Amino acid sequence: MSQSISATEADWQREKIEKWWSPSKQLLKSIREYQKWQSSNFPFKAIFMKWNALQHRFWSVVTGAEIHLNTKKMGGGLVLTHPNGVVIHPDVEIGVNCLILQQVTIVKGVKIGGHVDIHAGAKVIRSVTIGDHAKIGANAVVLTDVPEGATAVGVPARIILPTKEK
Repeated sequence: MSQSISATEADWQREKIEKWWSPSKQLLKSIREYQKWQSSNFPFKAIFMKWNALQHRFWSVVTGAEIHLNTKKMGGGLVLTHPNGVVIHPDVEIGVNCLILQQVTIVKGVKIGGHVDIHAGAKVIRSVTIGDHAKIGANAVVLTDVPEGATAVGVPARIILPTKEK
């Protein structure tokens, strides 16, 4: 199965801010900067953390997203195309190069692999593992693990395994 986007190496270009009014990328930047300062030994880090927390609040209101400053793990290359209504519990682990669209809810304990696409309105409402290169369809309600390369669709989501390439 050939994949053009890596599930292991972050593509930081996906998060690059090209113009100031880029709310989803600004939101991610505020979270990443806050976490960077939090782990720093810089004597005045509290000032920078407060500044990033203020930015985070602003961009959270603008985007309508609820992504905590202390989210456990967010791999690089995360894309939030339309972050309105996105809710991610702080105890979620998100792999590299993932795509999360609007109105997505992800609850505590979920582990998302690399290069996973989660489409509009999807809900991951149990502590499950989603494998690399998986796809979650629009409005799917995921209650079970999703294997690598598989697609989850429907309510409750059923798993469609990838076909073998010849």
